[in-house]
Amino acid sequence: MRGGPPWRVLFFGTDAFAGRALRALGGAREPTPCRVVDHLEVVTLPSKLPKGLPVKNIAEQLRLPIHLWPDIGPCDHFDVGVVASFGRLLSEELILKFPYGVLNVHPSYLPRWRGPAPIIHTVLHGDQTTGATIMQIRPKRFDVGPIIKQESIAVPAHCSAKELESILSKLGAKLLIAVLQNLPESLQNMREQPKEGVTFAPKVTAAMSCIRWEDQTAEQILRMHRALGSMMPLQTLWMGTAVKLLDFLEVETLHDIQDRITAEKEAIPGSVFYHKQSETLVISCKEGWVGAKGVVLKKKLTAADFYNGYLHPWFQQNSKMPPGRCRFQTLELAAAKRSPKGTVLQAHNT
Repeated sequence: MRGGPPWRVLFFGTDAFAGRALRALGGAREPTPCRVVDHLEVVTLPSKLPKGLPVKNIAEQLRLPIHLWPDIGPCDHFDVGVVASFGRLLSEELILKFPYGVLNVHPSYLPRWRGPAPIIHTVLHGDQTTGATIMQIRPKRFDVGPIIKQESIAVPAHCSAKELESILSKLGAKLLIAVLQNLPESLQNMREQPKEGVTFAPKVTAAMSCIRWEDQTAEQILRMHRALGSMMPLQTLWMGTAVKLLDFLEVETLHDIQDRITAEKEAIPGSVFYHKQSETLVISCKEGWVGAKGVVLKKKLTAADFYNGYLHPWFQQNSKMPPGRCRFQTLELAAAKRSPKGTVLQAHNT
């Protein structure tokens, strides 16, 4: 057991957030008087993605030994483990093999947003502050271990989850290196997480992308787009058919829009009109309006295409749909019976 750096580190990770921490560890191997890492190996998950997982690609670039979970090989020669966005519980037996335990780089200011999707839920719920935390892993449960170091930051206005991930990955990597520079003292000063303010950030599901026009304000829908847009488009129903809406924007940014919105003040949530000057679909919410630049309805359509095919007065007059039904409605995704390959989703309209 070494009393100080440089350390022998086994890193567990998968995605781009974890990749930033891995690059920081790789850079900390440089032969300087303040070198933090002596030896570095990587554990990641098997993947069938054509481009592979970011952590595996970075490990290959850095020419690091790579192990595919659960075959991680012997761990007795490492001082400390580091986990970032790994998504697998480490057994108590494995944790105890590291003299200094296993550190976790978590992208939230714990105890807020424990769980697998903290950045998504930070944006989705409109949090004004967030942060990154270095904690020590405990067996059997995610994100409950004592806090070693953390730092809070303000969430930039209109920030997407993808943008926030980049910000927090840099902060998490910085905190990790700071902890490793004086690891024994950092561990002596760690503290248990507060019992107050605990929230959980569950996995993202397709159902989270369904807009509820009658229940959600324009701001809530825009936050959904910022949180989920890089992963999946927001979904709704048009005349009984599931559609995806693309490229949301705040209607206040549109020129000459206010008079038309005022004229439509009694509009039912989900009602839509076409703003020709900006080529935007403008949709009524519980409070306010949102704009969308495109639709996927069997195929990808621009707002102008959607207007010509489905909103033009000729279509409205000749449609067999009852009055008031030519609007966007809530798409309900209900989980069906589980199969060996996962959950099948069924659509219901309300």
